[in-house]
Amino acid sequence: MTQSAPAVAIDAVLTEHADLERQLTDPDLHSDAGNARRVGRRFAQLAPIVTTYRKLEAVRGDLEAARELAADDASFADEVTELEARAAELDDQLTDMLAPRDPHDADDIVLEVKSGEGGEESALFAADLARMYIRYAERRGWKVTVLDETFSDLGGYKEATIAIAGKGDSADGVWSRMKWEGGVHRVQRVPVTESQGRVHTSAAGVLVYPEPDEVEAVHIDESDLRIDVYRSSGKGGQGVNTTDSAVRITHLPTGIVVTCQNERSQLQNKARAMQVLAARLQALAEEQAEAEASADRASQIRTVDRSERIRTYNFPENRIADHRVNYKAHNLDQVLDGDLDALLDALAAADKQSRLQQA
Repeated sequence: MTQSAPAVAIDAVLTEHADLERQLTDPDLHSDAGNARRVGRRFAQLAPIVTTYRKLEAVRGDLEAARELAADDASFADEVTELEARAAELDDQLTDMLAPRDPHDADDIVLEVKSGEGGEESALFAADLARMYIRYAERRGWKVTVLDETFSDLGGYKEATIAIAGKGDSADGVWSRMKWEGGVHRVQRVPVTESQGRVHTSAAGVLVYPEPDEVEAVHIDESDLRIDVYRSSGKGGQGVNTTDSAVRITHLPTGIVVTCQNERSQLQNKARAMQVLAARLQALAEEQAEAEASADRASQIRTVDRSERIRTYNFPENRIADHRVNYKAHNLDQVLDGDLDALLDALAAADKQSRLQQA
Protein backbone atom coordinates (compact mmCIF):
# COMPACT_ATOMS: atom_id res chain seq x y z
CA MET A 1 0.00 0.00 0.00
CA THR A 2 1.25 3.46 -0.77
CA GLN A 3 2.22 5.81 2.01
CA SER A 4 1.44 9.25 0.61
CA ALA A 5 -1.61 8.26 -1.46
CA PRO A 6 -4.65 7.73 0.82
CA ALA A 7 -5.38 4.02 1.26
CA VAL A 8 -9.12 4.62 1.18
CA ALA A 9 -8.84 6.43 -2.17
CA ILE A 10 -6.88 3.68 -3.92
CA ASP A 11 -9.07 0.96 -2.40
CA ALA A 12 -12.16 2.72 -3.77
CA VAL A 13 -10.54 2.98 -7.20
CA LEU A 14 -9.61 -0.70 -7.24
CA THR A 15 -13.14 -1.72 -6.23
CA GLU A 16 -14.76 0.52 -8.85
CA HIS A 17 -12.33 -0.62 -11.56
CA ALA A 18 -13.10 -4.29 -10.85
CA ASP A 19 -16.84 -3.58 -10.97
CA LEU A 20 -16.54 -1.71 -14.28
CA GLU A 21 -14.45 -4.56 -15.72
CA ARG A 22 -17.20 -6.97 -14.77
CA GLN A 23 -19.86 -4.74 -16.39
CA LEU A 24 -17.89 -4.54 -19.64
CA THR A 25 -17.96 -8.32 -19.96
CA ASP A 26 -21.75 -8.37 -19.54
CA PRO A 27 -23.46 -8.55 -22.98
CA ASP A 28 -26.53 -6.74 -21.59
CA LEU A 29 -24.48 -3.57 -21.07
CA HIS A 30 -23.89 -3.15 -24.79
CA SER A 31 -27.61 -3.11 -25.57
CA ASP A 32 -27.55 0.45 -24.23
CA ALA A 33 -24.95 2.33 -26.29
CA GLY A 34 -25.00 5.41 -24.07
CA ASN A 35 -24.47 3.49 -20.85
CA ALA A 36 -21.79 1.32 -22.47
CA ARG A 37 -19.96 4.47 -23.56
CA ARG A 38 -20.11 5.93 -20.04
CA VAL A 39 -18.83 2.71 -18.46
CA GLY A 40 -16.07 2.45 -21.07
CA ARG A 41 -14.94 6.01 -20.48
CA ARG A 42 -14.85 5.60 -16.72
CA PHE A 43 -12.94 2.34 -17.07
CA ALA A 44 -10.42 4.12 -19.32
CA GLN A 45 -10.06 6.88 -16.72
CA LEU A 46 -9.31 4.44 -13.90
CA ALA A 47 -7.08 2.04 -15.85
CA PRO A 48 -3.89 4.18 -15.66
CA ILE A 49 -4.35 4.57 -11.89
CA VAL A 50 -4.71 0.83 -11.39
CA THR A 51 -1.74 0.13 -13.68
CA THR A 52 0.46 2.59 -11.77
CA TYR A 53 -0.61 1.14 -8.42
CA ARG A 54 0.22 -2.40 -9.54
CA LYS A 55 3.62 -1.28 -10.83
CA LEU A 56 4.29 0.41 -7.50
CA GLU A 57 3.32 -2.70 -5.55
CA ALA A 58 5.59 -4.83 -7.77
CA VAL A 59 8.53 -2.44 -7.34
CA ARG A 60 8.01 -2.37 -3.57
CA GLY A 61 8.05 -6.15 -3.52
CA ASP A 62 11.32 -6.18 -5.48
CA LEU A 63 12.72 -3.49 -3.19
CA GLU A 64 11.96 -5.50 -0.08
CA ALA A 65 13.70 -8.55 -1.58
CA ALA A 66 16.69 -6.46 -2.71
CA ARG A 67 17.10 -5.00 0.79
CA GLU A 68 17.17 -8.49 2.29
CA LEU A 69 19.84 -9.57 -0.22
CA ALA A 70 21.83 -6.37 0.35
CA ALA A 71 21.98 -7.13 4.06
CA ASP A 72 24.14 -10.17 3.18
CA ASP A 73 25.71 -8.99 -0.09
CA ALA A 74 26.78 -5.36 -0.62
CA SER A 75 26.68 -5.82 -4.41
CA PHE A 76 22.89 -5.42 -4.21
CA ALA A 77 23.20 -1.88 -2.80
CA ASP A 78 22.96 -0.23 -6.25
CA GLU A 79 19.81 -2.19 -7.05
CA VAL A 80 18.25 -1.03 -3.79
CA THR A 81 19.02 2.60 -4.68
CA GLU A 82 17.51 2.22 -8.15
CA LEU A 83 14.37 0.54 -6.82
CA GLU A 84 13.95 3.20 -4.12
CA ALA A 85 14.08 5.92 -6.77
CA ARG A 86 11.60 4.05 -8.97
CA ALA A 87 9.22 3.49 -6.04
CA ALA A 88 9.34 7.19 -5.15
CA GLU A 89 8.64 8.14 -8.76
CA LEU A 90 5.64 5.82 -9.01
CA ASP A 91 4.37 6.97 -5.63
CA ASP A 92 4.44 10.59 -6.84
CA GLN A 93 2.60 9.60 -10.02
CA LEU A 94 -0.07 7.77 -8.05
CA THR A 95 -0.52 10.67 -5.65
CA ASP A 96 -1.02 12.98 -8.63
CA MET A 97 -3.55 10.61 -10.20
CA LEU A 98 -5.56 10.41 -6.96
CA ALA A 99 -5.66 14.19 -6.51
CA PRO A 100 -9.06 15.87 -7.12
CA ARG A 101 -9.87 16.01 -10.81
CA ASP A 102 -12.35 17.73 -13.06
CA PRO A 103 -15.25 15.28 -13.55
CA HIS A 104 -15.69 16.53 -17.14
CA ASP A 105 -12.15 15.76 -18.30
CA ALA A 106 -13.30 12.93 -20.57
CA ASP A 107 -16.09 15.00 -22.13
CA ASP A 108 -16.41 16.45 -25.61
CA ILE A 109 -16.95 20.20 -25.88
CA VAL A 110 -18.94 22.98 -27.47
CA LEU A 111 -16.79 26.01 -28.25
CA GLU A 112 -18.11 29.47 -29.13
CA VAL A 113 -16.03 32.25 -30.65
CA LYS A 114 -17.39 35.81 -30.66
CA SER A 115 -16.00 39.03 -32.04
CA GLY A 116 -15.74 41.97 -29.65
CA GLU A 117 -14.20 45.43 -29.70
CA GLY A 118 -12.42 46.22 -32.92
CA GLY A 119 -15.12 45.83 -35.56
CA GLU A 120 -14.02 43.98 -38.69
CA GLU A 121 -10.55 43.33 -37.27
CA SER A 122 -12.05 41.61 -34.24
CA ALA A 123 -14.24 39.45 -36.51
CA LEU A 124 -11.24 38.48 -38.64
CA PHE A 125 -9.32 37.57 -35.49
CA ALA A 126 -12.27 35.51 -34.22
CA ALA A 127 -12.07 33.54 -37.48
CA ASP A 128 -8.32 33.07 -36.93
CA LEU A 129 -9.02 31.65 -33.46
CA ALA A 130 -11.66 29.28 -34.82
CA ARG A 131 -9.23 28.00 -37.48
CA MET A 132 -6.54 27.58 -34.81
CA TYR A 133 -8.80 25.34 -32.73
CA ILE A 134 -9.97 23.38 -35.77
CA ARG A 135 -6.38 22.73 -36.84
CA TYR A 136 -5.40 21.69 -33.32
CA ALA A 137 -8.35 19.29 -33.21
CA GLU A 138 -7.33 17.84 -36.58
CA ARG A 139 -3.77 17.29 -35.28
CA ARG A 140 -5.20 15.22 -32.44
CA GLY A 141 -7.58 13.26 -34.62
CA TRP A 142 -10.71 14.79 -33.09
CA LYS A 143 -13.95 15.29 -34.99
CA VAL A 144 -14.95 18.91 -35.67
CA THR A 145 -18.45 20.07 -36.55
CA VAL A 146 -19.18 23.73 -37.25
CA LEU A 147 -22.75 24.11 -35.99
CA ASP A 148 -23.35 27.78 -36.67
CA GLU A 149 -21.46 30.74 -38.09
CA THR A 150 -22.33 34.39 -38.64
CA PHE A 151 -19.95 36.24 -40.94
CA SER A 152 -18.82 39.85 -41.07
CA ASP A 153 -18.61 41.76 -44.35
CA LEU A 154 -14.94 40.80 -44.83
CA GLY A 155 -15.50 37.12 -44.07
CA GLY A 156 -14.58 37.15 -40.40
CA TYR A 157 -16.71 35.62 -37.66
CA LYS A 158 -19.19 37.72 -35.76
CA GLU A 159 -19.77 34.46 -33.91
CA ALA A 160 -19.34 30.76 -34.48
CA THR A 161 -20.31 27.61 -32.59
CA ILE A 162 -18.12 24.52 -32.98
CA ALA A 163 -18.53 21.02 -31.53
CA ILE A 164 -15.34 19.02 -30.99
CA ALA A 165 -15.51 15.31 -30.17
CA GLY A 166 -12.69 13.05 -29.04
CA LYS A 167 -12.00 9.36 -29.46
CA GLY A 168 -14.86 7.56 -27.79
CA ASP A 169 -13.72 5.94 -24.54
CA SER A 170 -10.48 7.88 -24.21
CA ALA A 171 -9.71 9.04 -20.67
CA ASP A 172 -7.93 12.11 -22.07
CA GLY A 173 -10.99 13.89 -23.45
CA VAL A 174 -11.32 17.14 -25.37
CA TRP A 175 -12.38 19.10 -22.27
CA SER A 176 -9.21 18.08 -20.43
CA ARG A 177 -7.17 19.99 -23.04
CA MET A 178 -9.49 22.76 -24.18
CA LYS A 179 -11.07 23.95 -20.94
CA TRP A 180 -8.35 26.59 -20.55
CA GLU A 181 -9.44 28.47 -23.67
CA GLY A 182 -12.46 30.28 -22.24
CA GLY A 183 -11.91 34.02 -21.89
CA VAL A 184 -10.90 37.13 -23.78
CA HIS A 185 -8.16 36.80 -26.39
CA ARG A 186 -6.42 40.04 -27.38
CA VAL A 187 -4.68 40.62 -30.72
CA GLN A 188 -2.11 43.27 -31.64
CA ARG A 189 -1.46 43.65 -35.36
CA VAL A 190 -1.92 45.88 -38.40
CA PRO A 191 -5.51 45.36 -39.59
CA VAL A 192 -6.22 44.79 -43.26
CA THR A 193 -8.36 47.93 -43.10
CA GLU A 194 -5.45 50.08 -41.80
CA SER A 195 -3.88 52.20 -44.53
CA GLN A 196 -1.19 53.83 -42.36
CA GLY A 197 0.44 50.59 -41.18
CA ARG A 198 -0.37 51.23 -37.52
CA VAL A 199 -0.70 48.39 -35.03
CA HIS A 200 -4.20 48.14 -33.54
CA THR A 201 -5.43 46.21 -30.51
CA SER A 202 -8.73 44.36 -30.58
CA ALA A 203 -10.25 41.33 -28.90
CA ALA A 204 -12.41 38.27 -29.40
CA GLY A 205 -14.09 36.07 -26.81
CA VAL A 206 -14.11 32.30 -26.42
CA LEU A 207 -16.55 30.24 -24.37
CA VAL A 208 -16.04 26.50 -23.79
CA TYR A 209 -18.56 24.05 -22.36
CA PRO A 210 -18.31 20.31 -21.67
CA GLU A 211 -21.00 18.55 -23.70
CA PRO A 212 -23.26 16.01 -21.95
CA ASP A 213 -23.33 12.54 -23.50
CA GLU A 214 -27.09 12.85 -23.90
CA VAL A 215 -29.49 15.80 -23.92
CA GLU A 216 -31.71 13.82 -21.53
CA ALA A 217 -28.99 14.10 -18.88
CA VAL A 218 -29.98 17.77 -18.47
CA HIS A 219 -33.58 18.59 -17.63
CA ILE A 220 -35.08 20.93 -20.23
CA ASP A 221 -38.77 21.80 -20.06
CA GLU A 222 -40.16 22.11 -23.60
CA SER A 223 -42.54 24.83 -22.40
CA ASP A 224 -39.48 26.98 -21.54
CA LEU A 225 -38.35 27.01 -25.17
CA ARG A 226 -39.11 29.28 -28.08
CA ILE A 227 -38.06 27.65 -31.35
CA ASP A 228 -37.72 29.69 -34.54
CA VAL A 229 -36.75 28.41 -37.98
CA TYR A 230 -35.23 30.47 -40.77
CA ARG A 231 -33.18 30.16 -43.93
CA SER A 232 -29.47 29.41 -43.54
CA SER A 233 -27.08 32.10 -44.75
CA GLY A 234 -23.44 32.25 -45.77
CA LYS A 235 -20.74 34.90 -45.93
CA GLY A 236 -22.08 38.41 -46.35
CA GLY A 237 -25.59 37.22 -45.46
CA GLN A 238 -26.15 35.46 -48.76
CA GLY A 239 -28.68 32.64 -48.68
CA VAL A 240 -27.19 29.19 -49.00
CA ASN A 241 -30.35 27.18 -48.42
CA THR A 242 -33.70 27.30 -50.18
CA THR A 243 -35.61 25.92 -47.16
CA ASP A 244 -36.10 27.11 -43.61
CA SER A 245 -33.70 24.56 -42.12
CA ALA A 246 -31.79 26.75 -39.66
CA VAL A 247 -33.01 26.63 -36.05
CA ARG A 248 -32.83 29.17 -33.24
CA ILE A 249 -33.77 28.01 -29.73
CA THR A 250 -34.33 30.53 -26.94
CA HIS A 251 -34.41 29.23 -23.37
CA LEU A 252 -36.85 31.72 -21.85
CA PRO A 253 -35.94 31.37 -18.13
CA THR A 254 -32.24 32.08 -18.73
CA GLY A 255 -32.32 34.04 -21.98
CA ILE A 256 -29.77 31.66 -23.53
CA VAL A 257 -30.04 31.66 -27.33
CA VAL A 258 -28.59 28.84 -29.44
CA THR A 259 -28.61 28.66 -33.22
CA CYS A 260 -27.61 25.87 -35.58
CA GLN A 261 -27.73 26.08 -39.37
CA ASN A 262 -25.00 23.88 -40.80
CA GLU A 263 -26.66 20.48 -40.57
CA ARG A 264 -28.58 19.26 -43.62
CA SER A 265 -32.09 19.34 -42.23
CA GLN A 266 -34.21 21.29 -39.78
CA LEU A 267 -34.55 18.16 -37.63
CA GLN A 268 -30.76 17.70 -37.45
CA ASN A 269 -30.22 21.39 -36.70
CA LYS A 270 -32.77 21.24 -33.89
CA ALA A 271 -31.14 18.13 -32.40
CA ARG A 272 -27.69 19.73 -32.43
CA ALA A 273 -29.04 23.02 -31.06
CA MET A 274 -30.61 21.10 -28.18
CA GLN A 275 -27.24 19.49 -27.45
CA VAL A 276 -25.57 22.88 -27.33
CA LEU A 277 -28.35 24.23 -25.10
CA ALA A 278 -27.95 21.24 -22.77
CA ALA A 279 -24.21 21.93 -22.53
CA ARG A 280 -24.79 25.59 -21.69
CA LEU A 281 -27.49 24.82 -19.13
CA GLN A 282 -25.29 22.18 -17.50
CA ALA A 283 -22.45 24.70 -17.21
CA LEU A 284 -24.83 27.32 -15.80
CA ALA A 285 -26.21 24.88 -13.22
CA GLU A 286 -22.72 23.94 -12.06
CA GLU A 287 -21.77 27.60 -11.99
CA GLN A 288 -24.62 28.34 -9.63
CA ALA A 289 -24.14 25.20 -7.50
CA GLU A 290 -20.41 25.38 -6.81
CA ALA A 291 -18.47 28.42 -5.73
CA GLU A 292 -15.25 27.04 -7.20
CA ALA A 293 -16.92 26.26 -10.54
CA SER A 294 -18.37 29.75 -10.50
CA ALA A 295 -14.92 31.24 -10.07
CA ASP A 296 -13.60 29.17 -12.96
CA ARG A 297 -16.46 30.13 -15.27
CA ALA A 298 -16.06 33.81 -14.32
CA SER A 299 -12.75 33.72 -16.16
CA GLN A 300 -14.68 33.12 -19.38
CA ILE A 301 -15.47 36.79 -19.80
CA ARG A 302 -18.93 37.41 -21.25
CA THR A 303 -18.20 41.00 -22.20
CA VAL A 304 -15.38 41.03 -24.70
CA ASP A 305 -13.43 44.03 -23.41
CA ARG A 306 -9.86 44.12 -24.69
CA SER A 307 -8.59 45.29 -21.26
CA GLU A 308 -9.71 41.99 -19.68
CA ARG A 309 -7.76 39.24 -21.36
CA ILE A 310 -6.30 35.82 -20.70
CA ARG A 311 -3.94 35.85 -23.68
CA THR A 312 -2.30 38.26 -26.13
CA TYR A 313 -1.36 37.48 -29.73
CA ASN A 314 1.28 39.99 -30.87
CA PHE A 315 1.84 39.70 -34.62
CA PRO A 316 4.73 42.22 -35.04
CA GLU A 317 6.83 40.24 -32.53
CA ASN A 318 5.41 36.80 -33.49
CA ARG A 319 4.74 36.47 -29.75
CA ILE A 320 2.01 34.74 -27.78
CA ALA A 321 1.60 35.38 -24.05
CA ASP A 322 -0.81 33.71 -21.63
CA HIS A 323 -1.24 36.02 -18.66
CA ARG A 324 -2.55 33.39 -16.24
CA VAL A 325 0.68 31.39 -16.09
CA ASN A 326 3.20 33.94 -17.41
CA TYR A 327 3.74 31.84 -20.52
CA LYS A 328 5.52 33.54 -23.44
CA ALA A 329 6.79 32.18 -26.73
CA HIS A 330 7.78 33.61 -30.10
CA ASN A 331 6.03 31.05 -32.28
CA LEU A 332 2.69 32.73 -32.87
CA ASP A 333 2.60 31.61 -36.48
CA GLN A 334 2.90 27.96 -35.41
CA VAL A 335 0.31 28.36 -32.65
CA LEU A 336 -2.22 29.82 -35.08
CA ASP A 337 -1.55 26.80 -37.30
CA GLY A 338 -2.73 24.55 -34.46
CA ASP A 339 0.51 23.91 -32.56
CA LEU A 340 -1.02 24.49 -29.12
CA ASP A 341 0.47 21.66 -27.08
CA ALA A 342 3.30 23.59 -25.37
CA LEU A 343 0.89 26.33 -24.31
CA LEU A 344 -1.77 23.92 -23.09
CA ASP A 345 0.88 21.84 -21.30
CA ALA A 346 1.91 24.94 -19.32
CA LEU A 347 -1.70 25.53 -18.29
CA ALA A 348 -2.15 21.85 -17.39
CA ALA A 349 1.01 21.95 -15.25
CA ALA A 350 -0.35 24.93 -13.30
CA ASP A 351 -3.62 23.06 -12.79
CA LYS A 352 -1.74 19.97 -11.61
CA GLN A 353 0.12 22.02 -9.02
CA SER A 354 -3.17 23.46 -7.80
CA ARG A 355 -4.72 19.99 -7.52
CA LEU A 356 -1.77 18.64 -5.57
CA GLN A 357 -2.11 21.50 -3.12
CA GLN A 358 -5.75 20.52 -2.60
CA ALA A 359 -4.95 16.84 -2.13
